[in-house]
Amino acid sequence: MLNRLLAALRRALTAVLDWITRHARGFTIANIFTQAGIIVTGGVVRLTGSGLGCSTWPQCEPGSFTPEFHPEQWFHPAVEFGNRTLTFVLAIVALGLAIGVWRSRPDLKWWALVPGIGIILQAVVGGITVLVELHPLVVAPHLLLSTALVWFSVWLALEYRRAPRRAGRSVIWHQRVIALDVAVVLFLGALTTGAGPHSGDAEATERLALDPELIARAHAASVWLFIALFAALVWRVRRDRSVGERDEVRKAWVALAVVTLAQGLIGYVQYFTGLPEVLVALHLVGLGAFAAAHSASHYLLKTDRRA
Repeated sequence: MLNRLLAALRRALTAVLDWITRHARGFTIANIFTQAGIIVTGGVVRLTGSGLGCSTWPQCEPGSFTPEFHPEQWFHPAVEFGNRTLTFVLAIVALGLAIGVWRSRPDLKWWALVPGIGIILQAVVGGITVLVELHPLVVAPHLLLSTALVWFSVWLALEYRRAPRRAGRSVIWHQRVIALDVAVVLFLGALTTGAGPHSGDAEATERLALDPELIARAHAASVWLFIALFAALVWRVRRDRSVGERDEVRKAWVALAVVTLAQGLIGYVQYFTGLPEVLVALHLVGLGAFAAAHSASHYLLKTDRRA
């Protein structure tokens, strides 16, 4: 009886693992959306002033992992607890990704562990963020780590399906300069947020000791530099195509151009209209899209060494 039960469990486990392996590519795509989605939900927490809706970590309230709802105070705990709960969705997707890639692409098996490790780091940084009452020097790395995970997730998805890279002369040093400027854009963007008015909680008023207008202009200048560098890169590769029949090179740089212009427009509008919450939220959506679009462009514009 016991042997039959163990055999049935092994068959069930094998069936589940086989299903995950068959859908490994789907998990790579789901991982992109969940990693980008947590940026948006984290932004909702911040913009609704719900950053301290759960007063401690890893519990929500002392002695309880769930929030205590009261008629006069339920919204903020619900928003913050909901954001924390989404971490489990990310973890499930990351686990499926790791299993699927590990079994179907052994050459990428160690890279497939990165999203899961990133989620653990994010949980720790998020907990520290609550414990230090949303200090901007901790909130900024929390945001940047999520952005980095989106960038990496796109790279992994393209590498997993062996997406066709560009046929043509190498522009790798041009790409590296752009990548460096992208890092500067994101860093200055995080500093701009830390110096701005949206602290995440009405009582958490401490902000970075920076001139908000000055840091916002520095952030904008880094974006304009990116646009200039990127336009020069597009001119260099404008006639190039991907290796093979499926051409993705043009789609990659067109998508990045559209996302960049949209982000720039939203950024300027929110700056001149006093940073309304709706526009800030749209800017966060664009942040994930920008990281994903740059990652795809950076990957696909590299010269395909397999050609």
